[in-house]
Amino acid sequence: MRIVLPTITTTWDSDWREKIKEINCLRLEEAAIFPTCLEKKEREEMYRLLEESTLKRIPLVHLRGDMAPEEISYLKEKFQTEIFNIHSPKINFFSKKLESLKKEFYLENTRIPWDEEEVKEFAGLCLDISHLENDKRLHPEIFENDMKILKKYPIGCNHISAVKKKMFFSNNEWQYDCHKLESFSELDYLKNYDISLFASYIAIELENPIEEQLRAKEYILEILKEKERSK
Repeated sequence: MRIVLPTITTTWDSDWREKIKEINCLRLEEAAIFPTCLEKKEREEMYRLLEESTLKRIPLVHLRGDMAPEEISYLKEKFQTEIFNIHSPKINFFSKKLESLKKEFYLENTRIPWDEEEVKEFAGLCLDISHLENDKRLHPEIFENDMKILKKYPIGCNHISAVKKKMFFSNNEWQYDCHKLESFSELDYLKNYDISLFASYIAIELENPIEEQLRAKEYILEILKEKERSK
């Protein structure tokens, strides 16, 4: 069974406080959180608001490297978090306090290829399928490397974002993958990937309001159902 989760993202164009309000209005009990752009004080505010929210479970959390082990224990105990993913220490700060917990974290594919020796230090892989599609189009050497790694190590979770029809320039690079969905057709790239690459927990990594994410969730579930039928 694959669970597709709406997500409280915290990138600059994502109003995470408004997303929590929206979750309360919708009476949602389950979502993922990506507090990756929040400093400690803002994370503490987020946790307080989440405790007051309708959410009962946060199955998946995208960690940032300065989080303390105590935060991870808190998320497990308070919100039954099962899956944690993180970026490679090669591209983002990674606290020494987290070193002993690496085997609990899934390593996400980013703009650098997965390093097999590094992957071995973690629980497995967090496959962002939109990043994979972006590399397929723009960085075939990274795509080929990562496809080989995907055959050898467990996939603990997925992130799914939009993939645009045309390249655009952002963050000093050309790219196709985007955290803003404008049309469901920007999810159709998912049809090109084998069902084996979809994990039990799938986070919708979008800046869109939660209500729009829920419509995207239904679209993604239809794609997954069709894949299951055609196996």
